[in-house]
Amino acid sequence: MKRIIHTAKAPEAVGPYSQAVEVNGILYVSGQIPVDPATGKIVEGGIKEQTRQVMENIGVILEKAGYGFEDVVKSTCLLDNMDNFGAMNEVYARYYPENPPARAAYGVVKLPLGVMVEIETIAIKQ
Repeated sequence: MKRIIHTAKAPEAVGPYSQAVEVNGILYVSGQIPVDPATGKIVEGGIKEQTRQVMENIGVILEKAGYGFEDVVKSTCLLDNMDNFGAMNEVYARYYPENPPARAAYGVVKLPLGVMVEIETIAIKQ
């Protein structure tokens, strides 16, 4: 059975999709961008600030669904500039101090709302 996850603590979807969907103990978190849910605006600063906000958004969605970062098995990171890979990695690593998930990172031409980073995540209840 499919369960739709929504929390006001994360940004509203900017299109026809859910923040996350859970099916058979697997949680699929839609790509999160660095929008502050309190203001509805992109956070100020550079890639580090944007990555932190993305990870915080993922965290509240995981929590709402009853998961945590320790349940994440796969992430996909999209960057508008691969020169930001190291700085993104520095912030991302703080959320996975042990046993980090599998991951892919891609450079893309453009991201929604002109942001620098978007990250989607898959978590599994163990």
